[in-house]
Amino acid sequence: MTTTGKGPAPTGSGSGAPADEPIDGATEASGGAAVATTVETGPPPGERTDGDTHAPSPVGPTVVDPVAPARGAEERLGSGPVMLGTIKRRVTLSLDGREVRVPEGSTILDALHDEGTPEQADTPTLCWAPNMDPINACRVCVVEVEGSRTLVPSCARKCEDGMEVRTDTEKVRHSRRMVLELLSSSVDMDRASADVQRWIGEYGVDPTRYGPPAPPNAAGERDRRHAGHHHTPDGSSAATVHQPVKVDNELYVRDYSRCIMCYKCVNACGSDAQFTFAIAAAGRGFDARIATEFDAPLPESACVYCGNCIGVCPTGALVSRREYELREAGEWRPEEETVTTTICSFCGVGCNLELHVQQNEIVNVTSPADHSVTHGHLCIKGRFGFQHVQNF
Repeated sequence: MTTTGKGPAPTGSGSGAPADEPIDGATEASGGAAVATTVETGPPPGERTDGDTHAPSPVGPTVVDPVAPARGAEERLGSGPVMLGTIKRRVTLSLDGREVRVPEGSTILDALHDEGTPEQADTPTLCWAPNMDPINACRVCVVEVEGSRTLVPSCARKCEDGMEVRTDTEKVRHSRRMVLELLSSSVDMDRASADVQRWIGEYGVDPTRYGPPAPPNAAGERDRRHAGHHHTPDGSSAATVHQPVKVDNELYVRDYSRCIMCYKCVNACGSDAQFTFAIAAAGRGFDARIATEFDAPLPESACVYCGNCIGVCPTGALVSRREYELREAGEWRPEEETVTTTICSFCGVGCNLELHVQQNEIVNVTSPADHSVTHGHLCIKGRFGFQHVQNF
């Protein structure tokens, strides 16, 4: 005797349903229509065990109802998990007169990147990164918002229903140009990213109108300054942060003549990636600088040399020791560089590595910002542990 309906076979009825017959709603369960509520523990002692005598267990993972998550197992899917994610309402806003809809909680910059035109998506940024929380420091991404008293940073301002945003007005362009111009007058920007160099040209930045750069600071001079004690400039030169390069370890170099105080290195060392908190901002105003705890030398600080600060620096203030040496020797060849993606072999985490190769030699290692394991960040072994490859 066999059964093709719901429920177990009657006691003493033999081996139960044949293997090719559905029992206990298996067909419906695999299609998401029913769930077995009774599971047999096996045939009685001495009974044959050929064929499938066990009623199938529920198929697939439970689909949780986001409206009533406390409800029991309502549905099982044989095709795998259903990723519901966070359900968000959408808000409508205007970008330069064009209406778009974005998920609630998106920033204006998110809207420009996801729904904007190519020109709007090219909004300049310095302190923003896709794998970090908004820092809201450089103010080069400002836009106009109807009803706002001042320009707002698009990287941090959340979208609101009915918001009207203007991204290319004269007021916006003038503000962006001034930010880039003031930074360029005091900071060496010649090794900033290609995008930054392009924006400097497109916005007509002219740092020379502030006068010639002031003489460089002596080694340690900026570190010794007392915050808040400023000298009145005489107008003959533009104040700068120029100072000697700090080379005090074998892995990376700090050239604070190129530092724009974007705070990305601080956040990467802190709660955005590494949670080491080895560095922080010290001083105020123009005397602000990146420093270690109690101004200790870097090798004596809490630094673990992960190099995540290098990975997020937009201006070349932090670079690997190898890159610095090649640049100093005039052998840096970015136009010949190739990038190969591989997986780090030091452990089983599965970090993706981008190997930057020049003249058949690895010169830098990075990781994709959109990689689900690293989110652009690496440890000391992944970023700097490639010398054994060179020795093959």
